[in-house]
Order: sequence, then structure tokens, then C-alpha cells
Amino acid sequence: MATATPASCFFNQRTFKLPSPSRSSLPVRQFATRNAVAFKTRSRVSCSSSLSPATPISYEFSDGSSDMELRLQLGGIDISGPRDIYVDANDTSLTIQLKHSGSHMTLMETDSLFDRIKSDETIWYLDDDQLVINLKKQNPELKWPDIVESWESLAAGSMQLLRGTSIYIIGDSMEINQKVAKELAVGLGYTPLETKELLETFAKQTIDSWVLAEGYDAIAEAEGVLLESLSSHVRAVVATLGGQQGAARRADKWQHLYAGFTVWLSATEATDEDSATKEVRRHIEDGSLGYANADVVVKLQGWDASYSKTVAQASLSALKRLVLSDRKLPDKKSLYIRLGCRGDWPNIKPPGWDPSTADDSITSPDTL
Repeated sequence: MATATPASCFFNQRTFKLPSPSRSSLPVRQFATRNAVAFKTRSRVSCSSSLSPATPISYEFSDGSSDMELRLQLGGIDISGPRDIYVDANDTSLTIQLKHSGSHMTLMETDSLFDRIKSDETIWYLDDDQLVINLKKQNPELKWPDIVESWESLAAGSMQLLRGTSIYIIGDSMEINQKVAKELAVGLGYTPLETKELLETFAKQTIDSWVLAEGYDAIAEAEGVLLESLSSHVRAVVATLGGQQGAARRADKWQHLYAGFTVWLSATEATDEDSATKEVRRHIEDGSLGYANADVVVKLQGWDASYSKTVAQASLSALKRLVLSDRKLPDKKSLYIRLGCRGDWPNIKPPGWDPSTADDSITSPDTL
């Protein structure tokens, strides 16, 4: 099993705006189990509008490769000139305020830009009744669907990053796996698949009755065979079995799960970012729980089905950061599939390598 230092991202309802303010809080923590450690707080605007709720200002956004343009309509707002405008741009945040009638009006405030900008190269000017802000990307190859990271922009932007690579949703709760997988499939335009449904159709019995008849090991073995057949599929979101009967829980059943991006939806009692990160590290270092092989870990404090899209957004955000840390990952997943899903992830060995007899010290060629 490959080990990695988790890169983490934390948010909860206080900083992540949800559709209904009357619902109970569901803190969510997400981790991309790769190399760098990062911390980023979701802003209240990134899940709904990119504007302050008190000031409904429309805007236009365009992405012209390395340069981007943001135009805010100021019609009807009386300002005396540029001195009444305040623009503060940082690495992943943007605040725009106006001095109006003796007070400051916030037009836009977000600390969740879709990606990083070169803040010192930000310029702005007035064009009739519009405030125009020019921004430069740190990564000119990444196309921004919108100025902020939201469910809509993540769903649109993930196409260019994932490039058809399938996603496997794993974790102890089959219900959570299924609901989040369905949201992801709809958002990405992927095919939704459930191993529970496929296995029950094949066996002509429910998973529960199958467990009673043959035990957990038989179900895990059957799901492993099914995952082998699904490993060559592209553009699919697969909800796997949860609990002891699930193949993903077992470290020796991951050979074909490595074919796609895996998202572990993990329950936690951690109350802060640091303790949740340490919890993930402990699982990775221990290595006995198969889930620790996942590409991305999303930590959940409790569960409410109405938050399925929130958790799906957390998953996409972590996947985005994962792929941006290594743009070759989708190609590497594709190569792994073409070589037969031999279990040699992430250090793919040369063609002809036999996992039953080969020396693990052999290094793979630079094939990508």
C-alpha cells in the first residue's frame, strides 16, 4: 500500500452556505491523500451566489487563457470615482467593496476562487457603469468555468481534469455511498452504478440474505470480481458496498479499485481540522483498513441525506486539488488499466511484470 501525507481542506456550515439555513449543522472535512498539506476554509458564498447576499449585483466572467475578466454591473449605485472602490485580491480570495452614502458596501467577498491567481498582477478600472477587474491565473492551462468554486463550477471544471476517469465511492455506509455517487454522476454526466444492485441482480437475492447464507467473505469476493469487470469502464461513478461485506474495506481487494479515483466517505468524531488529519494519517500508517488506500478522504461528522450534494461537492473539490497536484494522474490511471490492473499502483512496473514472482525493487520506466 502506498503511503502519503494528506493534503487537507476543512469547512462546515458556518462557512459553507447551504440551501436551507434551518437544517442542522453537518461539518465535513475533506482530504486529498497526496503530498502537500494545505488548509483552506470554504467561504459562505462558494456554494450559492458569489456575491454578498445583502448586495445582489450581477456580474459577467470570461476566461481568456492566462487572463480572466470579471465585470460587475454598478448601474444605480452612486459613486464619486475610483477612490470609492476597494479591491483586495489574494492567492485564492477576492473582496470588492464600494463606499456608498458614507458606508462600505460589499459587492463580492469569497475566499474560494476556483483556483489560484497572481494577486500582484490584478488590475481594475471603471468602464461606464461597470467595474472591470482583470486577473491572472497561476495555472494558465486550467480553464475556469466561473470565478468561484461552487458545485456548478466544479462539475463543469472537473471534466477537463478527470478526463473520463471513473470514480469509486467507498466507505462503511452503503446508503451514503449511493446517495453521494448519484449526485456526482448527475453533476458530471457520468453513468451511475451501484455494486449492490448489480450483485443482487446477478445472484437473484438480496445482499442481506446472501450474507446470511454464505457470510461476509463471499460477498466481498463477489464484489471484487464485479469490480474487475467494471475497471475498464470510463465515465462512471460506482457506489460500492459498505461495511464488512465490502471489498474496499479489505486491503487485499484493491487491485481493480486503483483503476479509478477513489473517494472514502469516512465518519469521524473529530472536532477540528488537526485531529481529523491525524486520524487519516493513523489509518494510512496502520494499513490494515483497505479504505486507507483511497485517493481522497472526506470526513463526515454525522449524516443527513439532504446534504448529499454538499458531500459530493467536497469530493469534487478534493479531487480537483488532487489532480492539479499531478496533472498526469488520469493518464497514469489509464496506463494502469491498459497493463491489466496488476496491483502495482502507484509505482507502475514495466510491461510483463508478474506480481506473483517479480521483485518489487524493480523501478518502472518513465512511461508518461
